[in-house]
Amino acid sequence: MRKVQYRNQITKFLGLSFLVSFIFTVSVSAQDDTAEVAETPVAETAEASAGGDPVKGKSLFQQNCAACHALNRKMTGPALANVETRLAEEEGLDKEWLYAWIKNSPGMIKSGDDYAVRIYNEYNQAAMTAFPTLSNADIDDILAYTAAPPPAAATAAAPTEVPGGGGAQPSGISNEIILGALALVFALLIFMLYSVNKTLRRVMAANDLEVEQEAAQKRTPIWKAFAQNQFLVLVTVIFLLLGSAYFAYGWMMQVGVDQGYAPIQPIHYSHKIHAGANKIECKYCHSSARVSKHSGIPSLNVCMNCHKSIYEYTGGPDGPSQEDLANGYTNEFYTNEIKKLYKAVGWDEENQKYTGESQPVEWVRIHNLPDFAYFNHSQHVSVAGIECQTCHGPVEEMEIMYQYSSLTMGWCINCHRETNVKVEGNEYYEKIHAELSKKYGVENLTAAQMGGLECGKCHY
Repeated sequence: MRKVQYRNQITKFLGLSFLVSFIFTVSVSAQDDTAEVAETPVAETAEASAGGDPVKGKSLFQQNCAACHALNRKMTGPALANVETRLAEEEGLDKEWLYAWIKNSPGMIKSGDDYAVRIYNEYNQAAMTAFPTLSNADIDDILAYTAAPPPAAATAAAPTEVPGGGGAQPSGISNEIILGALALVFALLIFMLYSVNKTLRRVMAANDLEVEQEAAQKRTPIWKAFAQNQFLVLVTVIFLLLGSAYFAYGWMMQVGVDQGYAPIQPIHYSHKIHAGANKIECKYCHSSARVSKHSGIPSLNVCMNCHKSIYEYTGGPDGPSQEDLANGYTNEFYTNEIKKLYKAVGWDEENQKYTGESQPVEWVRIHNLPDFAYFNHSQHVSVAGIECQTCHGPVEEMEIMYQYSSLTMGWCINCHRETNVKVEGNEYYEKIHAELSKKYGVENLTAAQMGGLECGKCHY
């Protein structure tokens, strides 16, 4: 029997063919998945009422009225949807009355106007803010907006079939047909390769041929070669011991360091929305940071200063971003979190009053220094003038608040050594800076030069 060199390339060719077919199939499927869906623009259904523009009125409503009024629900003030028509039909009041009421509501209450006094008593005797700067045309625009019907929800336009082929029909061959054809071609390819392989083996057997097997060289196992080299074993053992010690030391040094800690809170609070999009100053909520050792967790009445009127989240003019939607942060999600706030403070949203049935919110603490370390927020915030982001990071970008810095002793010491104290216009440091400059020639004053590295400053 003769021996011939025979390399079975069939398996390689089969694998390559499968790979090409798979890549082509995935690309076709991806094109179908990422095809853009045309959206039908929502037609403007609201027409301007006589003498009023609802588009301008919406802007004026958001600027002047939205803090206390909504269109279809009672808030600090009554709902304003179709207010002109309702007052005309139910109370017999014309637009001139509305002009006078909006421009000078306290004056109308004082004059004894029946409906004005009735509204004043119904809403806790809180007079509406007067808007003397609004012209009659501005008020007409606002009334046009309150009278306009809500815009119809956008719906995806489905392609319709018209008998006779007149409707919009999908162009080209469908992806299902393409994938089916690819599957058929791939099956035929497998059958052909199997047939070729079988035929070649039959021809080799008929001609008394045999595939020459390459003789495997006998080699020493790698583990045995390693064990026989004593020097290599010694070096490896030393390397493993040193590496283990290094990683053990690094692990022990991280005990008690919670950098990156981001717990889930019982009520979701987005610093990205409050401090970022709405630019609320940190010390508005954490007011005690200016005068106290602790920054403190704001009480819920601070939240209600705004959320008494902000009862839902609309996501701003552009709505939630794609990243927010991917993470589940939709408008409905944020609105539900506001409902949790109402439940905790005992706020009756429908009747706009407190019920007295409050519930404590068990916030999870994020930044936690050990008991033997002293830190004073007011000393750093009010005296040193350090920004909150220096230690807490870019909170205005954080959807979920987390510990940005390590808060280790080395981190604090480096800050005391490297950060120059702002002495300009700061009476607290003027005398200290003058004396140090006179004695040591200090130009840039740091906390370290004022004894900020002494153990007793932080460990009392």
